[in-house]
Amino acid sequence: MKQLIDFPYKHVLVLGLAKSGTAAAKLLLDSGITVRVNDMNTAADDEEVVQLRKQGAEVIVGGHPQSVMEDIDLIVKNPGIPYEHPLIEEALGRDIPIVTEVELAFHLAKNNEVIGITGSNGKTTTTMLAYEMIEESNESIKLAGNIGIVATDVARQLSSDDRLLLELSSFQLLGTKTFRPHIACLLNLYDAHLDYHGTVFEYEKAKAQLFVNQTEDDYLVYNADDVKVVELISSAKARLVPFSTKKSLDDRGAWTDGLSLYFKGEKIIDLNEVVLVGSHNVENMLAAISIAKLSGATNEGICQVLKRFSGVKHRLQYVGEVAGRYFYNDSKATNILATQKALQSFDSSLILLAGGLDREEDLSLLIPYLKQVKTLITFGETKNKLVKVAKEANIHDIHMVNDVSEATELAFTQSTVGDTILLSPACASWDQYKTFEVRGDMFIETVHTLR
Repeated sequence: MKQLIDFPYKHVLVLGLAKSGTAAAKLLLDSGITVRVNDMNTAADDEEVVQLRKQGAEVIVGGHPQSVMEDIDLIVKNPGIPYEHPLIEEALGRDIPIVTEVELAFHLAKNNEVIGITGSNGKTTTTMLAYEMIEESNESIKLAGNIGIVATDVARQLSSDDRLLLELSSFQLLGTKTFRPHIACLLNLYDAHLDYHGTVFEYEKAKAQLFVNQTEDDYLVYNADDVKVVELISSAKARLVPFSTKKSLDDRGAWTDGLSLYFKGEKIIDLNEVVLVGSHNVENMLAAISIAKLSGATNEGICQVLKRFSGVKHRLQYVGEVAGRYFYNDSKATNILATQKALQSFDSSLILLAGGLDREEDLSLLIPYLKQVKTLITFGETKNKLVKVAKEANIHDIHMVNDVSEATELAFTQSTVGDTILLSPACASWDQYKTFEVRGDMFIETVHTLR
């Protein structure tokens, strides 16, 4: 397995364990670097803690004493830990560099072709599409990042001809210094995660880390229809490859005329052959085609994927039909834009299940997209706000419930044959569920019990 070579830091603090922190600590230890680990919530007798201590790490759990900062020249931070954390603020005051494990993964993979994908929405779908298109074309590629696969674990096992495809969040990108993908893709920009970043400017600055180190030898695939994206990439040095659902780009990038998908003037596939639903997914497909073509994928490989790819779990996932009702799991819709796009994907009568963590976002932005919603069933911290929004949208059948399972059961009883029951919360899950996956799994399990 690969180790860090010519790594400029000698005494590293890994702040936060979980999967990425544990992997980073093991990599650093295997590379001969002195490691101190600090985690608030992990128990002292946890199996990973015991193993890291056996490998030579100093592990401090149960609190964050200032003493963990002694003699540290780098911090590898769990992406979810905010920069307002006392230890992070202390490190910033001392000019100690702070990175996420993606930076370590890049250090391992800098001799491989690295592909990075980010955006406010659509990252996972685009990442999986591009990955399958490249793999279907018999090109060597490995997948990791925000998709749930630890980047350093994968990067340690890369062979010389492997590509590394990374889905990247703003949290991960903010902790990069030298990261430079050969192919970068910026899908869209929406005011998200402001509770973490503080301002739109800081959020977009984090996203820009995707391409800030690129040169004219690299490629930047970007959404030419998104004004914020176009403005942000104006300083990029890489070769620009736009995609658009609104205009022909001829030989400059990827686009659609509403009937077919094209890349640089060449027709790739007719839309009636594509399985994936939703106008937003046309953007994701165009982005994925661009990445795949730049990586050497064949048209045959790309088309094979588009003809079978029906979506990613929790991302507008078709769960199934029960007594003539159609159930879709879009638990990954953790912000307003994602739910807007989900609502645009259907022509049928909708029962919408929504609600969750209150991030003080303007939920009234959903109103123009609620025209097909005949029933709203809401839960979580935002349920009272969503009731108000539904009334403003002239929805008369409104219900407040305790959780997703209760919402799903009620949706079934309130529905008629031909209705679509859509879980698209427009909010994060953390008020009631550990992750959006847990929330989506509850929906799926309840649908199965209805059968």
